Amino acid sequence: MDGTFSDNDISRVVEADRKNVWHHLIQHAPFFTGADPKIIVEGKGLRIWDQHGKEHIDAVSGGVWTVNVGYGRERIGDAVRNQIVKMNFFGGTMGSIPGAIFAERLIEKMPGLSRVYYMNSGSEANEKAFKMIRQIAHKRYGGKKHKILYRDRDYHGTTIACLSAGGQDERNAQYGPYTPGFVRVPHCLEYRKHEQEGAPSENYGEWAADQIEKVILQEGPDTVGGLCLEPVTAGGGVIPAPEGYWQRVQEICNKYDILLHIDEVVCGVGRTGTWFGYQQYGVQPDIVTMAKGVASGYAAIACLVTTEEVFDMFKDDAGDHLNYFRDISTFGGCTAGPAAAIENMAIIEEEDLLDNTTAMGARMIENLNALADKHAVIGDVRGKGLFCGAELVADRTSKEPMAEAKVQAVVKDCMAQGVVIGATNRSVPGKNNTLCFSPALISTPDDIDAITEAVDQALTRVFS
Repeated sequence: MDGTFSDNDISRVVEADRKNVWHHLIQHAPFFTGADPKIIVEGKGLRIWDQHGKEHIDAVSGGVWTVNVGYGRERIGDAVRNQIVKMNFFGGTMGSIPGAIFAERLIEKMPGLSRVYYMNSGSEANEKAFKMIRQIAHKRYGGKKHKILYRDRDYHGTTIACLSAGGQDERNAQYGPYTPGFVRVPHCLEYRKHEQEGAPSENYGEWAADQIEKVILQEGPDTVGGLCLEPVTAGGGVIPAPEGYWQRVQEICNKYDILLHIDEVVCGVGRTGTWFGYQQYGVQPDIVTMAKGVASGYAAIACLVTTEEVFDMFKDDAGDHLNYFRDISTFGGCTAGPAAAIENMAIIEEEDLLDNTTAMGARMIENLNALADKHAVIGDVRGKGLFCGAELVADRTSKEPMAEAKVQAVVKDCMAQGVVIGATNRSVPGKNNTLCFSPALISTPDDIDAITEAVDQALTRVFS
């Protein structure tokens, strides 16, 4: 750390934060009984430094799975600065140079898709997708095919409509009533298939997808317009789908003329070792949404990408004054986002970070499995690329979830060691018991080993 702040300066910053900032996702009461808010002053590569000068390995890419190419990338900062002093913004009714260039480069990574709609957050991107599906229902089906299916444990954002499509009951609590027309389908977490009545010992993936079809038939196929899924469930427990699941999902959507909307807000742009998580499974979505890793947090940007078939439905009758997507995102007109995204994508390509993600993800899974051999509290290890989870249990036989306080004690111990890890939090009632790991795609073997060594020490202390 370069010591930009003196002790007096940083004390002023901490007090200003305590008095004026409303932080995300945390209880503030401790800040008024002796604890200080943590201020992150600097980042470089995989490391961050707090207000005390303490160095941490960031194993969660900015806390919410975002800083895919690591901190301190001057070329991204330079690209943003150069663009915004030339042309910083114009509403999305008109185009921009970086917007056009990034859209072209993005589409090159997404065979079968062709159109990019810009906005500034993942929640907003999913909201736009829901609006598209609803508008198509009115244009093509007299409004009837308006229902949108979403999956238990999946999360799609913070707006009321996105929470209406949210499968995390604790995160949703106290925010109702919700938007009508959203219908939940069961999850495909094989580790907990014993909790699903009728789940088979073999071909579980196909069976889990068949449960979606059952819901469609119950609701009426002529009422269901979209199915929204995460390729790997993120905050609901870092859950990749079992073999056979996605192929069956694709068949079901095709059979009932349902638009497949894949939410890549977390998994998109390299996190799983492919450009997008759905590409791990060979499926062809109609709509893909993304945010977080698109520009690695160097600028706010989110994208909704569709097939040309979806796009065509909004221009097939130019004589109809309502026959276009009557939507706007103010900050979708900012040029900083696509300028940053262009450089972010170039870095991933030039440094072969997709291959590195695959290799380092395999190393992390191997290390976590070794910890499972040592610590009986680890019931399941799972993940895809550099997005990994370790579910903690009180008993391996019954798979009783570990108490949340104990899980958080592991996170706290790692933080004290200088390693920032995550855990499912305010998501699934009674099952916030999975440690989460998503270090930057630049991770080295030494980084992975340091992260899992910290977890080893924490588990030893917390459960000794």
